[in-house]
Amino acid sequence: MGKFKKIQTDIEGLYLVEPTVFGDDRGFFMETWNKKDFLEIGLDLEFVQDNHSKSKKGVLRGLHFQKKNSQGKLVRCIKGKVYDVAVDLRKNSKTFGKYYGIELTEENKLMFYIPEGFAHGYLALTEEVEFLYKATNYYSPEYESGIIWNDEDINVEWPLKTYGIKEEDLILSEKDKKLQTFRQYIGETK
Repeated sequence: MGKFKKIQTDIEGLYLVEPTVFGDDRGFFMETWNKKDFLEIGLDLEFVQDNHSKSKKGVLRGLHFQKKNSQGKLVRCIKGKVYDVAVDLRKNSKTFGKYYGIELTEENKLMFYIPEGFAHGYLALTEEVEFLYKATNYYSPEYESGIIWNDEDINVEWPLKTYGIKEEDLILSEKDKKLQTFRQYIGETK
């Protein structure tokens, strides 16, 4: 048996990756990346950058992407719980403009592979969250862009009520408050 299980989502190319976790009364051990084992499950990836973020409950980051030098990401939550979202921005995809959301937690240890061509964001659901991700391309601030978190066309069902978060209490960066709508993005890319 391999160390990783690839789980297809309802959007082509977007996968959950379930690691094998070895646990006992001392704690646990797991591999989170192994090129050979990822090749065995059909994910041929080259990562060039690792990122680590910390957030408090109610922080919403995203929905981010790069207009050029698009990044694929392998993300996971190592402390707390997040609702993680990927939006398909691949124009020729049958799921263009659709999103997939999943809770990633320190308990479920799931990883989420988001390929190039997607916008990505997450909402911190617990008092303290630590989030890691590997990227297939370097961060290019000159190409950064995004779509507003509450876009009416994409209509992400963020679990605010479930976790006692009021919309007015969301914590967004000034940049994220000013992101474009999906319709503006479509107009920009014609």
